[in-house]
Amino acid sequence: MKTNVEERAVQLGQYIAKNGATVRLAAKKYNVSKSTVHKDVSERLKQINMALYKEVRKVLDTNKEERHIRGGIATKKKYQNFAKKADKT
Repeated sequence: MKTNVEERAVQLGQYIAKNGATVRLAAKKYNVSKSTVHKDVSERLKQINMALYKEVRKVLDTNKEERHIRGGIATKKKYQNFAKKADKT
């Protein structure tokens, strides 16, 4: 069973590195929790494959720096949708 966890950690790491994906997107793609993804790529992957871990760390650090921007965009869209609905009524 331990090999399955290691394989999953590598798969998650490869997916994040290749696609620049967030932890949330990787969790949805592989049908696991965000906590599982985070533990796999930040702890387990470091012991399994250091080179892949470093690639993933770069992506996750970039995502962390940009998350406030994505949050602002999501909020803007949310209120634009409210405005459209209000105009229809």
